[in-house]
Amino acid sequence: MVDEKKDNPTVSQQSLAEEVGAKASRKLRARRRGAHGVWYGLGMMGLIGWSVATPTVLGAALGLWLDKRYPGPHSWTLTLLIVGLILGCLTAWRWVAEEDQRIRDDQGDRHE
Repeated sequence: MVDEKKDNPTVSQQSLAEEVGAKASRKLRARRRGAHGVWYGLGMMGLIGWSVATPTVLGAALGLWLDKRYPGPHSWTLTLLIVGLILGCLTAWRWVAEEDQRIRDDQGDRHE
């Protein structure tokens, strides 16, 4: 007589196996990346600064050009400077949120 429990794993056993496999692959990715040092953190701060500054300056430059070509009652420079600042902040916020989630995933794997 064949034992049906051994031949037919339950759904909970399958999901447990998938979860263990996912955690193992995250651990392997974290080991390949290695620990980040102080210079990595400083570089990331610089990257965040540039991601905010670049669209802000480009918006201001485009605004200056538009103000010279098409003067009007509203300042293109101020408008596009603010738009560039908002876009840069949103980009930096999204990037920081993604990095934070990666760090939390890696730390969660280490504590389990």
